[in-house]
Amino acid sequence: QLQLVESGGGLVQPGGSLRLSCVASGFTLDYFTIGWFHQAPGKEREGVSCISSSGDETYYADSVKGRFTISRDSAKNTVYLQMNSLHPEVTGVYYCAADYTLIVQSMCAQKISLRSMDSWGVGTLVPVSS
Repeated sequence: QLQLVESGGGLVQPGGSLRLSCVASGFTLDYFTIGWFHQAPGKEREGVSCISSSGDETYYADSVKGRFTISRDSAKNTVYLQMNSLHPEVTGVYYCAADYTLIVQSMCAQKISLRSMDSWGVGTLVPVSS
């Protein structure tokens, strides 16, 4: 069974930082494209950042470029999303997902349902508020 579990969310003040983690069990993330997705209250889910299986290719939504960094640690079977300079607009639930065949651009930039991907987590809540 392919499982992903997100963690690291929590209340943060504007301007603060968080690091989200996405841990896999039942499979190794090394062969999968991994993405982080954001769903703000009342809005559609959008791709925030994705990373290729090799780690050589990344994608960032325009709204987070220069502030968010995605990375992967094979030894820990984990993908991270470092989020800096947070502002209230990034409030929402963050999901990670894995897919064997999707490329970075397709996974993040196209409106593909998480349910059509190989695995996805239940999300972690990030409220940004003073």
